[in-house]
Amino acid sequence: MSLLEIKNVSKIYGDLKALDNVNITVEKGDWVAIMGPSGSGKSTMMNIIGCMDKPTSGEVLLDGVDISKQSNKYLTEVRRDKIGLIFQQFHMVNYLTAVENIMVSQYYHSLPDEEEALEALGRVGLRERARHLPSQLSGGEQQRVCVARALINHPEIILADEPTGNLDEANENIVLDLFAQLHREGTTLIVVTHDPEVADVAQRTIVLEHGRVAREVHNASWGK
Repeated sequence: MSLLEIKNVSKIYGDLKALDNVNITVEKGDWVAIMGPSGSGKSTMMNIIGCMDKPTSGEVLLDGVDISKQSNKYLTEVRRDKIGLIFQQFHMVNYLTAVENIMVSQYYHSLPDEEEALEALGRVGLRERARHLPSQLSGGEQQRVCVARALINHPEIILADEPTGNLDEANENIVLDLFAQLHREGTTLIVVTHDPEVADVAQRTIVLEHGRVAREVHNASWGK
C-alpha cells in the first residue's frame, strides 16, 4: 500500500478548475518535487495533501484512509500527527524564542519537552540560537527553525511550500542538505517549488499545468 494516493482529484472554485482529475502516488521514503507556473494548482495541491482543504471530487488516501471524506477534526489530527509543514513565510510567533516556537508544535501534539526541542534545534545547527526571537534570526536561520519545528513530532511526511523561496544561495544549500539527510533517514518529502535547482535534487518531479499533471520526470542522476 502506498503512503499517499491521489486519485482522480479535482478542485473547483466556481468556473475555475484549480485541479482537474489529478492522479499522484507517493511511496514511503520518496522525495517528490511538485512544480508548475503560477496558477497551475501547486498551492491547491499542497493544501489538500496537508489536510488544509478538501477536493471537490476524487480520493486522497493517506495510509489507506480516504482523508477527503473525513471531518475537519479528523483532518486536524492528521495534520498534527502525520504531516510536518514548512512554509515559505515561516509563520513563527514573533514574541516567542526559537525553542519556544518549536515547543508550541509539541504542545498541540502531546507535551512540550524543552530538551527535545533543543535537540531538534541542534539537528539543524541552531542550538546556540535557541533563546533568540525571530527578529534576531536571519531568514535562513528562521527557515531552519521551521524545519526543526516540522520534525519535532516525527511526522510521516514533510510537506514544504517554497522552502527556499526567501533564502540566499548559501542558506538554500543548507536547507537542501537537511532535506537530503532526512531522506537518507527514511523521511518522505514532498516539496512544492518553482525553482528547478530545488526540484533537481528530488527523486522525481511532478509538473502541473492548468490543474493537470503535464509530466513526471525521474532524476536520472539519483543515487549516483
